[in-house]
Amino acid sequence: MNVRGQHYRTIWLKKDNAQVVQLIDQRFLPHQFVVEEIRTVEEMARAIREMHVRGAGLIGAAAGYGMYLAATQGMNLDEAAACLQATRPTAVNLACAIERQLASDDKLKTAQAIADEDAEFCRRIGQHGLQLIRDVAARKNGAPVNVLTHCNAGWLAFVDYGSATAPIYAAHDSDVNVHVWVDETRPRGQGSKLTAWELGEHGVPHTIIADNTGGHLMQRGEVDLVLVGTDRTTYTGDVANKIGTYLKALAAKDNDVPFYVALPSTSFDWQLRDGKEIPIEERGAEEVTRADGWSNGERVEVNLAPLTSRAANYGFDVTPRRLITGLITERGICQPNESSILTMFPEHAPL
Repeated sequence: MNVRGQHYRTIWLKKDNAQVVQLIDQRFLPHQFVVEEIRTVEEMARAIREMHVRGAGLIGAAAGYGMYLAATQGMNLDEAAACLQATRPTAVNLACAIERQLASDDKLKTAQAIADEDAEFCRRIGQHGLQLIRDVAARKNGAPVNVLTHCNAGWLAFVDYGSATAPIYAAHDSDVNVHVWVDETRPRGQGSKLTAWELGEHGVPHTIIADNTGGHLMQRGEVDLVLVGTDRTTYTGDVANKIGTYLKALAAKDNDVPFYVALPSTSFDWQLRDGKEIPIEERGAEEVTRADGWSNGERVEVNLAPLTSRAANYGFDVTPRRLITGLITERGICQPNESSILTMFPEHAPL
């Protein structure tokens, strides 16, 4: 995707030094565009853990490049894998990339393949999801198609294109009149900081809303479609995504609004049947009790809550398959159930 008219991926090898991985440091967005240089697996692990990079596909690509850096420096690869694996427990792409690198003889080639495949899968998701938006547009006779998102499942969460945003970009680029309701997504504000920024860079009309506004808009008929991403989806169709997704799915179900989840196949957990078994990351309480922003050109943090109050910070929730209309994958759209998913991905069916 483009930043000020120049194409970027979220992660890449430095052109004049293949020992350095460069990435967009998302902590500074939307107010500063910062490229960070990563030279060791420890630095990559820190970047994942502290959310310099975040999002299922990008975490996987970052882990792939982290394993490559470890190999170039002669590090024990099992130790490197453990270092990276400990950073974020929910996103299955992380573990998949590490396992793929452990089995690889060419760590650079594999790291680049993981990144390239992520971008291509997301591009295909955009093409499959485009028809959903076109169908709504045809019924609305030129009025804007209102899509609601939660968290950031855009190109910043992947290597390029994004999952949930890929159909939106494809629709916008096809001259479909599309507008996006962007959940702010507390506590870290990935919607207001990241989704809004990248939609704006691409020229897509959008409006930021408080997280609790979605149900109200659905009741008023102002949401045509909900598109979200996922960090881990069971092969039976239960979806783990950013905390608050479950509530949006409930509101969509109550108001007959289609609720779709966009994901590359790398975000399926082919070993997990029940969404209740998905590990849910608990992050630091300070993300809830404090907030960061920009003042006079500097990044600042402020207290929001009483200093004596405790806070719980669950990173994800699980949306059961019964609330989901369909799953948009690189191979097409399937139903959120075991039969439909394994029919689309027969290589993962049990023998």
